[in-house]
Amino acid sequence: MLKRIFTWWNGATLGTLFDVGRRGALVGKDEQGNRYYEERRPSLDGRKRRYVIYNGYAEASRVSPDWHGWLHHTLEEPPTVRPLKRQPWEKAHEPNLTGTPRAYRPKGSLARGGVRQASTADYQAWSPESESRS
Repeated sequence: MLKRIFTWWNGATLGTLFDVGRRGALVGKDEQGNRYYEERRPSLDGRKRRYVIYNGYAEASRVSPDWHGWLHHTLEEPPTVRPLKRQPWEKAHEPNLTGTPRAYRPKGSLARGGVRQASTADYQAWSPESESRS
């Protein structure tokens, strides 16, 4: 309960939930459990503000491309009404995994515990002793 009151990165605070619940209407939910809201009344510029309440840790890369387009007013209708057409070559959306156990670790990286292969190029490291003076 204390996390709900004082931290925003573990989901929305109680104040945010109250404010969005009072002024906004639930538009939909994505496959990760994030909830999307739109204000009931437009602001001074004539647009309705749009919000996401994250399910768990607040990380912007967890918003899929179709919901991102709706949040930024690129798409007028939410994906619940008009989903984006997926191409056969498209991969499923995956959030940024940097800093997590599922992060990409290339062969030879220290985090993977491997040893990098020796360079086969004609690279020679510079040293001050080997520099010729003219």
